[in-house]
Amino acid sequence: MSFAELAAQLNAGTIWPEGILIVTLLAVLVVDLIIGRSSSRFTPYIAIAGLLASIVALYYQWGNTNTIGFLGSFNGDAMSVVFRGIVALSTAVTILMSIRYVEQSGTSLAEFIGIMLSATIGGMILCGADELVTIFVALETLSISSYLMTGYMKRDPRSNEAALKYLLIGASSTAIFLYGVSLLYGLSGGETKLSAIATGIASANADLSLGLLIALVFAIAGIGFKIAAVPFHQWTPDVYEGSPTPVVAFLSVGSKAAGFALAIRLMVTAFPLVTQEWHFVFTALAVLSMILGNVVALTQTSMKRLLAYSSIAQAGFVMIGLITGTEEGYASMVFYMLVYLFMNLGGFACVILFTLRTGTDQISEYAGLYQKDPLLTLCLSICLLSLGGIPPLAGFFGKIYLFWAGWQAGVYGLVLLGLLTSVVSIYYYIRVVKMMVVKEPQEMSDAVKNYPEIRWNISGMRPLQVTLVVSLVVTSLAGILSNPLFTLANNSIIRTPMLQASVHNTVATQDLAPLESMLPAADSVSQIQPQIDFSAKI
Repeated sequence: MSFAELAAQLNAGTIWPEGILIVTLLAVLVVDLIIGRSSSRFTPYIAIAGLLASIVALYYQWGNTNTIGFLGSFNGDAMSVVFRGIVALSTAVTILMSIRYVEQSGTSLAEFIGIMLSATIGGMILCGADELVTIFVALETLSISSYLMTGYMKRDPRSNEAALKYLLIGASSTAIFLYGVSLLYGLSGGETKLSAIATGIASANADLSLGLLIALVFAIAGIGFKIAAVPFHQWTPDVYEGSPTPVVAFLSVGSKAAGFALAIRLMVTAFPLVTQEWHFVFTALAVLSMILGNVVALTQTSMKRLLAYSSIAQAGFVMIGLITGTEEGYASMVFYMLVYLFMNLGGFACVILFTLRTGTDQISEYAGLYQKDPLLTLCLSICLLSLGGIPPLAGFFGKIYLFWAGWQAGVYGLVLLGLLTSVVSIYYYIRVVKMMVVKEPQEMSDAVKNYPEIRWNISGMRPLQVTLVVSLVVTSLAGILSNPLFTLANNSIIRTPMLQASVHNTVATQDLAPLESMLPAADSVSQIQPQIDFSAKI
């Protein structure tokens, strides 16, 4: 094989955005080694510039028709482009909000950024991974980097405890996931590419075997851990409370987006023969996540734990789009993750700023904050109300799109439960807003009474101010001016052949189910086999 043929088959241009981030990571480490601690003035902006350059590279990949790279191990289709963009953008925003936080803790900012860029590279590759080994390596790159970031504040016992819990539960979930995909490898006759796995299982007549169902459950368990779905959520509250807040912000958006991208690709491509079964399992996860996440959040006294249970509930809402199996359902997932990025990261930016100024994240300490810091109060109020789905904010349109897609697909029970639990969530979000705005001056908390003078000229505070303002503007206007985001979400699904094939099969199955019931015998089916494929389970 000539070099030109090898280069054509590798098609390394599909990971050009990830290549930019690898160069950026090396640049951050080299600058830190040469300059030392004073490099913190440059390294965050080098990293952000690399992330923005990566997003620009993703933009130029949007119209690519040759999306398969590395002999089928990676697929740079439109869906992966959008999810990789979400991961990269979440990291850029997280780095902006982490500069002051990490500097005040006395730890190295460059090392923290280097680990976060490693997690970003793993998450972006996971969004497009189309082969079992690539999926596992990308998943572990994301997970191990997340463990390191969780325990980054070495002098804080809570951070060490969070990292240990995250590591132990994460290692268990990884082992379960690996066992599930190894079963897939065996059942398919030694295939590792996702599309070849489905073909191998079908040719081996293993579509309803016990081994395939076990592989399905184990794979969903690994994905459930990554997206923090009940009952795989046990790590979430403790890790969110003990970890550095910027790390929590990244885990709640970037890591979750990569997990949902993996869920779509793995379920649709490798498990088409048991579609009803994985729809049922994800329905159970969505129900449990929406109920437990919203109900337990009502009793929380810490903002970080409240946002942890809120994140669990939000995963339940997003799973409605996955369960529908329609074009609108997948598009609603993409749209919701796009708006969730800013409203959730904006909320965490507010928590970071309040913690830096007061040293606490207790909800009761926010009492009367409006009197001392109107900008922080406004931003946190807008982000929380958007998470609750209050119109005309971005979160309202995101939930409406999810619920509409679910209603169109006939999952009425899930949609009604989503509406009910959304009403519950509004209560605990508005409770925080009321605490900040409605309290009289004499009802101020001690933390607010001793609130320091607002100064934005301190090192690292300007980037945090930029994060607050950008999150406030996008969350406020993304709902009203949502048409470009709707178009982007819909086009990302329309331009993804994998999802189009899945949607067409689903529609054909639903349309032909009444016809199959009228056919007198299997011979009748075989007579129309050239026109209609009944090989899939209906």
